[in-house]
Amino acid sequence: MPRTTDGDGTPVPQRLLAAATRLFAEQGYDRTSVQEIVEAAGVTKGALYHYFGSKDDLLHEVYARVLRVQQERLDAFADADEPIEKRLRGAAADVVVTTIENLDDAMIFFRSMHHLSPEKNKQVRAERRRYHERFRALVEEGQVAGVFSTATPADLVVDYHFGSVHHLSTWYRPDGPMGAQEVADHLADLLLRALRP
Repeated sequence: MPRTTDGDGTPVPQRLLAAATRLFAEQGYDRTSVQEIVEAAGVTKGALYHYFGSKDDLLHEVYARVLRVQQERLDAFADADEPIEKRLRGAAADVVVTTIENLDDAMIFFRSMHHLSPEKNKQVRAERRRYHERFRALVEEGQVAGVFSTATPADLVVDYHFGSVHHLSTWYRPDGPMGAQEVADHLADLLLRALRP
């Protein structure tokens, strides 16, 4: 049985994910071998296959872990006892911040999603769709209440915002002129301005 932690207590699955994320971001998914991942994580291939069935499973988990966090946070914003404008703005800014905080994961996902098996690809699309539907429900709630304009369909509003979010990995740089929260505030404000009645 493989050791579950290393000398500093980092669990092996997290070590494998950290190594895979770094290598996939630097070299690309298709140019990274399982051997390189296990060497970078300091474990054996047996340990990798104990925790992950394949390199495909690692790629899936790189994205799924970020989406799980984002879904939990969106659910908290959506369920909060706050006015709809505040909940939508908070959710819109939060997805930007969490994407920037996990920029390598986002970049890997959008560059490499086509490498997922059809089953994993379907699973990821369903998870993403669930997230987008919950976000769209906030827009629709505000539209029904008359707080947001109905001039633009909620689906298009959501696609507009997430187009910006999904594009972050192509231009955002941590050492650039704007920090994560500043970018998040600008994009959230753009979304709310687009929804003004």
